[in-house]
Amino acid sequence: MVVLGAADARISEIFVYPIKSCRGISLPQCSITPTGFRWDRQWMVVNSKGRAYTQRVEPKLALVEVDLPKEAFTEDWNPTDESYLVLKAPGMETLKVSLNKNCKKIDGVSIWEWSGPGLDEGPEASNWFSKYLEKPSQLVRFNTELGTRYVDHNYAHGYKTMFSDGYPFMLISQASLDALNKILDVPLPINRFRPNILVEGCEPFSEDLWKVLKISKLMFNGVKLCSRCKVPTINQDTGIVSNEPTATLKKFRSDQALRPTKRSQGKVYFGQNLVCNESISPSGGGKVVRVGDPVYVVQKHASPADAAA
Repeated sequence: MVVLGAADARISEIFVYPIKSCRGISLPQCSITPTGFRWDRQWMVVNSKGRAYTQRVEPKLALVEVDLPKEAFTEDWNPTDESYLVLKAPGMETLKVSLNKNCKKIDGVSIWEWSGPGLDEGPEASNWFSKYLEKPSQLVRFNTELGTRYVDHNYAHGYKTMFSDGYPFMLISQASLDALNKILDVPLPINRFRPNILVEGCEPFSEDLWKVLKISKLMFNGVKLCSRCKVPTINQDTGIVSNEPTATLKKFRSDQALRPTKRSQGKVYFGQNLVCNESISPSGGGKVVRVGDPVYVVQKHASPADAAA
């Protein structure tokens, strides 16, 4: 039995991103499923070949607002005929996508190295995104009955995700954002980095070292430092791309700076990818994370160079 002392941090915000690369939703609490937070990256916009659109090539996706019923994030909630995924975007009429309908099963939905089955949300959603992006588009939902997408087995075994980049959870500390903002000419909000869990009360970048965490009654493993792509350089309020914060992060958060004994791949790191042990355990209640929950660090690495990346 692990004896825990004072909390090392507390959760200050929880975010889910129902449609990959579209805006997130800030929540007071969220239940945990076998693939991460409920509804997180369950939908994705794809091109005519079923390949994912992301902000890397379609920064306008940052302006798509997404909403779900508040009760949808509790453990036992089931949608009714009056339950909708609601989308808004500049110059577009509101789109309501039913959460309680039978969708056409399709094959060949792909993101990065994974390809598998999906569910087509229908012509109205396809037309909406095609008009907004000005190119053929389709809104698809992950088919959890027929499809499984495992995380990279080199970092974690047996854990699943849906349309996230690679892992079911990503954590950042407020202190890390504050430290970065002190040296940026223009401070950035946390939405540039799209975490699932934001914590406060710890030292800057201490999350680099977090190997095993306890949040509420749940155990999480820090499995991989989060290497950042182009998305943090995209203003989430305008869709405009710049060179920050990547240019600044390269000065002190590059693999060369943090992991000098390893081969440099030109990456920069900000945040820690997590998996939750209980997400693959037998079903049971209580798999909920809440704002205000204490975070206990059970095991940590000696340095960022010892962490997986």
